[in-house]
Amino acid sequence: MSTITMNEEYNLQRRGFLGVAATAIAVGILRAADYKAPPALADEGSLPDLGGAIGWLNSAPLNRKLLRGRVVVFDFWTYTCINSLRPLPYVKSWAAKYRDAGLVVIGVHTPEFSFEKELVNVINASRDLKITYPVAIDSNYRIWQAFNNQFWPAQYLVDGKGRIRHHHFGEGEYAEAERAIQALLEENGAIGIDKRIVNISDNGVEAAPSVDVRSPETYIGYRHAKRFASPERLAQDSQKSYNLPAKPAVNYWGLNGAWNVGAESAVLQGVPGKIMFRFHSRDLHMVLGPAKNATPIRFRVTLDGAPPDEDHGVDSAPDGTGRVQEPRLYQLIRQRGHIDDRTFEIEFLDAGAQAFAFTFG
Repeated sequence: MSTITMNEEYNLQRRGFLGVAATAIAVGILRAADYKAPPALADEGSLPDLGGAIGWLNSAPLNRKLLRGRVVVFDFWTYTCINSLRPLPYVKSWAAKYRDAGLVVIGVHTPEFSFEKELVNVINASRDLKITYPVAIDSNYRIWQAFNNQFWPAQYLVDGKGRIRHHHFGEGEYAEAERAIQALLEENGAIGIDKRIVNISDNGVEAAPSVDVRSPETYIGYRHAKRFASPERLAQDSQKSYNLPAKPAVNYWGLNGAWNVGAESAVLQGVPGKIMFRFHSRDLHMVLGPAKNATPIRFRVTLDGAPPDEDHGVDSAPDGTGRVQEPRLYQLIRQRGHIDDRTFEIEFLDAGAQAFAFTFG
């Protein structure tokens, strides 16, 4: 990752998009009847300092001295990243399954968008996601930098002597990670460990992606915006009216109405306002937020010009309606049938909507 520049490929890999294939492989491993030996666990260096956290959830501040003698899983995540959310059922299961054997799981929340730096948002997200293990609030990237990390998600396994012994970037390879946890726990003196690998089945936002995802994560703010298809040129930090493209190609998007496009997001200045995306995947998510006064924003989504019906997401009704009430990731489409190229539109019925990014699964 260190050789990738700040371009489209960088953004996709950084958020774990290339982990989709690895996730599909991992599902096959979980269902295999034959036992696989744990991976070779090399010494990758000493656990770095954790003092850069600006706060901790579910725990008093932790450090290398307090963690000595415990096997630790560090999970780098951010709460609006779909690639960070999909591993959470595994991470939570490991925390519960191996707690009595001496495992400590620590989430390191390192934000991407500016609103993810706000402590109240991380607290609310962690509660909603039912995360009960310690979470270090790494809003200044100090722990991220100490680990020399460059990915969401990323997991690092540390042995009882404080040495990093295994890492994984992106989604997938959950069985391999769990076998590494088991090996380090036994190395640390734990006995009677259940060697069965957890098998996760989740139907919500945290569900594994489909094998037919052809749409990449797409940013709406001009800093990383790609494939903008409205006839008008994208303006920066100023209000401008846009029209939807007539026939966008797959993975192209456009705006309709009066928007102010900033570095991170586009903010709707008045109604009506729409965003269109031509996509190919089972799921379509958007990172959305309300205006600063936190007034809920009503919306309505369509697929190929019609309400999504049974293809609605967890945050939209069959008739396509829904509300943006806090800044987070919203699942708007989950197709139940054949996956093909589809045209998605979201119409906001109130001004002040903030749109940050599209992600798929």
